[in-house]
Formats: sequence, structure tokens, C-alpha cells
Amino acid sequence: MPRPTPYDRNLFSVFQPLQTRWADNDIYGHMNNVIHYALFDTAVNTWLVEQGLLDMHQGSQIGLVVETGCHYFAELAFPDKIEAGISIEHIGSSSVIYRVALFKQGQNTAAAQGRFVHVYVERQSRKPMPLPKNWTASLKTLLIEPQEGL
Repeated sequence: MPRPTPYDRNLFSVFQPLQTRWADNDIYGHMNNVIHYALFDTAVNTWLVEQGLLDMHQGSQIGLVVETGCHYFAELAFPDKIEAGISIEHIGSSSVIYRVALFKQGQNTAAAQGRFVHVYVERQSRKPMPLPKNWTASLKTLLIEPQEGL
């Protein structure tokens, strides 16, 4: 499979600002790959909370990550400021495929990009449950056409 090209920031309409931390750098002097996944998770869940959709402590519905992947194009490191672009490739009855790209502040080309798939489940039973109508309406505002490569 050919390597994808980095996403351009104009493919995203929503961005979450994120700050790297001292502990994010590894011995090689750049942000460790596992941190990219944590930033994807933070960006998506911050947007859900800001939209009034996700109640992490009291809500009956939570999202479980069932798939994630990342392509790396440029190094990020502390003290970089990052802007995470978020869009949605697919909305299922109980799942969402998010596209997330990490941009160094002021850059137009993604340093890293990936997919992040949530299945929304009932908090106690962990059984999939349909997305509420208000969730679907908000999620549709980020819906785009899927891209090749991820």
C-alpha cells in the first residue's frame, strides 16, 4: 500500500489546541509515538465534552476505542504547541470513525495523522447502544468524505 500524503489543514473545520509536555519527549529528543495516540484521544473527547455530548462521570453512554492508527511525517517535541484537526469519516448506529491530524502550530501540513474509532456503549453493561439523535446531529457537522491511505 502506498504511503499516504500528509493532510492539509484546510481538510478540517474544527481544531483543538494542545500543549506538549516535557515528559512527552523520549530519549531521541522528539515526542514518543504513544503520545500521538493520547493527543488523538484528548482532542476527540474534548470536542465531545465541549458539545455537551459526553458526560465522563455521570453519562450512561461512553466511547470505547476499538481501532486506531497513525502515520508520522514530521517530528513534534516539547515545547511545541499543537493544533489537532478533527473530522468524521463515518457515523454508524453506535460507532464513529474520526480522522485526526496533528499540526505544529502555524503549519499547514500534518506532522501526524490517523484514524480513531469509537464504539459507544452503555456505561455499566459495556454493550453497544445507538447514538442519541442529538449526538448524531452534532457529529454530522464534522462529516467528510473518507480519504485513501487511512
